[in-house]
Amino acid sequence: MARAAAGGPVAGIYPISTGTAELVQDGDSPDGWLLKINGVQSSHIVLSDPLRLDFEYMRWIVALIEDRFEPHAVDRLRVLHQGGGGCTMPRYLAARYPEGRQVVVELDAQLAEYVREWFDLPKAPLVRLRVGEAREVTESLTPATRDVVIRDVFAGARTPDPLTTVEFIGASARLLDTGGLFVANIGSAPNHITARAEAAAIAAVFPHTAIVSDPAMLKGRRYGNIIAAGSTTPILASPGMRRRLLGGGVPAQFWDDAQVRAWIGAAEARRDPSPGADTLDPDALP
Repeated sequence: MARAAAGGPVAGIYPISTGTAELVQDGDSPDGWLLKINGVQSSHIVLSDPLRLDFEYMRWIVALIEDRFEPHAVDRLRVLHQGGGGCTMPRYLAARYPEGRQVVVELDAQLAEYVREWFDLPKAPLVRLRVGEAREVTESLTPATRDVVIRDVFAGARTPDPLTTVEFIGASARLLDTGGLFVANIGSAPNHITARAEAAAIAAVFPHTAIVSDPAMLKGRRYGNIIAAGSTTPILASPGMRRRLLGGGVPAQFWDDAQVRAWIGAAEARRDPSPGADTLDPDALP
């Protein structure tokens, strides 16, 4: 096992509270790093360029955020990140919204300590790392104190079930100020059973929804990421945003509320289970 070095990241495998973290240097950039958590790619960071996002789903998230909260027109963006990883997204938003305030909830205390050492995060209160479980922290925060809530939490390839239910989405919604935006990164199998259920939970809480993903993903041809959003006000896509989504390395589509609800169809929103209830893994179904 490697040991963290003062002053920056060093390639190697590091023990963390929930297993292991591996740092791999990016061959395309001398100060680029890929972070793996228990063998699963989690984050990509370029120390000299916080605005570089190599993961397409992160580009889709910021396209949604910046279309609603135009940088330089918004003085202070207040963001809660449910899930931290290498803090790629907080670093990006700190660069785009220099007066913003962000709280990043990270379950793994040792990983949070490493990330602070490795990746030169803006100092608190600009970006504050809070160690804790995302649902517990979310339910403890003051209502109407956030402009954006981003759920990007995975245990392996799945988001923990307690963070996918109507009750959890409702707790997240209560944190949003008027016009705020909830954004969830959904990892989906081709059958879309999990994705539709999670989108149904968002649609049950918010009167307005949207989805961004690539056509192959939406047609159920592969595993991948679906970005689902909810708000109390309409989520619209400007022509500039649509061009931005089409111009990435993986062109993406924007679906409005009507398209999202048609896609959800009869899928049932997830709810917190009753005590003692058995649960099934829908992605294991044919």
